[in-house]
Amino acid sequence: MKRTITSAVILLGMACSLALAAGSDTRCYELRTYYAAPGKLDDLNARFRNHTVKLFEKHGIVNIGYWMPIENPDHKLVYVLAFPSRAAREQSWKDFGGDPAWKEVVKTTEASGRLVTKVESVLMSATDFSPEIKPANADPKRCYELRTYTASPGNLAFLLARFRNHTLKLFEKHGIKNFAYWIPMEKNQGAENTLIYLVIHDNPDAAAKSFNAFRADPDWIEAKKASETNGSLTTEVKSVMMRPTDYSPAQ
Repeated sequence: MKRTITSAVILLGMACSLALAAGSDTRCYELRTYYAAPGKLDDLNARFRNHTVKLFEKHGIVNIGYWMPIENPDHKLVYVLAFPSRAAREQSWKDFGGDPAWKEVVKTTEASGRLVTKVESVLMSATDFSPEIKPANADPKRCYELRTYTASPGNLAFLLARFRNHTLKLFEKHGIKNFAYWIPMEKNQGAENTLIYLVIHDNPDAAAKSFNAFRADPDWIEAKKASETNGSLTTEVKSVMMRPTDYSPAQ
């Protein structure tokens, strides 16, 4: 009986945690990664700087931030957009794609070939513990870190709870600024086991020092130990250090 009750409590806690994941911010976010054609990354950035960002705004698309990886062998441009809802997203992209001004921009900028070879897109919801997600002007020399956690089977709710109750506060304690936290909307993109977030550091060296201090913090060691009595909450952690573009609302 005791085991049954305990399991029920755990399952209820998981359900509540996931139900809260969207929080009060009900917007639909989109994380997009563009792979520029060889030699075309500067042209792609110029198109965003001079045309795309403004046309996005024209069609109700909120520009959150644009970044490029510090180490960028694949010529990537990474950016995040926000929409009032998924339905609004569909309409905005439809209107944007059909805009004569956009068609003329594409025609002009791709006269010598396509600028992008591949596009990746992930639709996301903000977690309930994410800071308010909005463009923030600050020091453009800072770096952003895009981190993607894959939770071990059945442990996403526990991972979210650890971030909510411990990790965010400890990040701030050690100089890691929390920018945004999301979970994917689609099952095939990790809705059941993925946490995606952005944090800010003064520079890559500061990031390393901050994380070393964070991992050595007795409060973190205790929180990690208490939350992993049945094993690690994650199976994979990916990290990409990025700099904001000169036209990025988030600096």
